[in-house]
Amino acid sequence: MSKQLLEPSWRSPSFWIIVGLFGIVFTLEYETPSDFVMGYLYIAPILIANFRLSRANTFKFIGTAVILTLLNIWIPLNQEIHTSMVANRLVTIFALVLTGILCDRHRLNQQTLVKQQAKLQAQEKIMNVREDFAFTLAHDLKTPLLGAIETLQAFEREQFGSIQFKQKTVLATMIRSHQNSLRLVETLLDVYRNETEGLQLKLAPINLATLAEEVATSVLPLSNSRSVCLNLHYGDSEFRKFLWVNGDVFQLRRVFSNLLTNAINHSPRGAKVEVVLETASSHQTVQVIDFGAGIKSDEKPYLFERFYQGQSDRQASGSGLGLYLTRQIIEAHGGTIWAENRAPQGAIFGFRLPALPYSSQDII
Repeated sequence: MSKQLLEPSWRSPSFWIIVGLFGIVFTLEYETPSDFVMGYLYIAPILIANFRLSRANTFKFIGTAVILTLLNIWIPLNQEIHTSMVANRLVTIFALVLTGILCDRHRLNQQTLVKQQAKLQAQEKIMNVREDFAFTLAHDLKTPLLGAIETLQAFEREQFGSIQFKQKTVLATMIRSHQNSLRLVETLLDVYRNETEGLQLKLAPINLATLAEEVATSVLPLSNSRSVCLNLHYGDSEFRKFLWVNGDVFQLRRVFSNLLTNAINHSPRGAKVEVVLETASSHQTVQVIDFGAGIKSDEKPYLFERFYQGQSDRQASGSGLGLYLTRQIIEAHGGTIWAENRAPQGAIFGFRLPALPYSSQDII
């Protein structure tokens, strides 16, 4: 609504249109017999005034309508005043005042709504700018991190001369730190890319059991450094099973890596992390079980949200993006993911994916 509509002057066309309507109603009111009440017709110019004039001018027109309706009891003169005539005009005045109050409340609600919409738009704009900045920053950080890792690995391979054992230890620590930073940057890039472009999957038949074994082997250095034992089993069965799904091997490998890393990081030293694989005719289920502090009940609804940092020790050293990205990947595969506490101690992070039909498995 423009400023001219909200704060019109006597020069505004709307002002004179409303004055003209008042004049028409006034003429009808005073030219008809007193038994007929025309004051209800003032409602029309009051409604127009509410949308076209300021609050002050609207209230002035309401007051004018009330006064003119009251004066019609005595004007024109030399007319007999009946109780019904007075009652009808009092009811009319009540209707006019109520109309004005409701119109004013509607105006205030509309103004509040406009302010809230403007505030939301400003917040959305700020959020978009922040996300664009984060994406650009992460993209620009990736190249120097890769260069730093390659340089440090070249030093570790003694391409620039021999180094001592202590120096190798320092270089290995630096390489791990840079690799962790690189994984964080890549996760951040993937999160924003998935939200803007959608997660692009390269689907193929995958055996989740084989994938779980490969990822468990890759995270052995982390589990060994924290003295955490990794166990892989198939529920109640002691025999190896096949869990075929139609999925993206790269993305599902990230799911296993995120869940296993999360479980190892939040397990006490000397504990164990279990990966339980179960197969059914319609779906395949994977559960990663740790023996850490567990999950607080008020944190469960937010665990898989972006940038969420729990109040407990879970995700304390993370970015809050790993579980969010994991949820994106699982849902893109048509699956479900959940988290729950394990009795008496620990947590379970599980996901379920549609099973590949047996006919497709036989082809492989």
